[in-house]
Amino acid sequence: QVELVESGGGSVQAGGSLRLSCAASASAYSMYCMGWFRQAPGKEREGVASINADGTTIHSDSVKGRFTISQDNAKNTLYLEMSSLKPEDTGMYYCAAYRVSGSGFCYMEWYHYGHWGQGTQVTVSS
Repeated sequence: QVELVESGGGSVQAGGSLRLSCAASASAYSMYCMGWFRQAPGKEREGVASINADGTTIHSDSVKGRFTISQDNAKNTLYLEMSSLKPEDTGMYYCAAYRVSGSGFCYMEWYHYGHWGQGTQVTVSS
């Protein structure tokens, strides 16, 4: 069982930056795909970025060039660096994980992920 705890959310003005962190209870990164998801009120949960243990990453088109996913295996921590934030980036951000047996791209659809954190709120004002 992997426990995930997000932190780093907050309120910023458009154009600002935030860094989200996700601490794992175990050395998840060597055998799991990790992902960041977000959900705005009344909208479906969407994949923001994912990363495999081999460092393979995917970023959604809506955040590409502005957000960067990374991980520190020594610290069991996943990060999401967010810059040039827009009001439409507002939402609850979750980190999630699912177990994998190989390298390559991770899924971006939430239903593949079996382990979830409690979420951290990001609010971007115009």
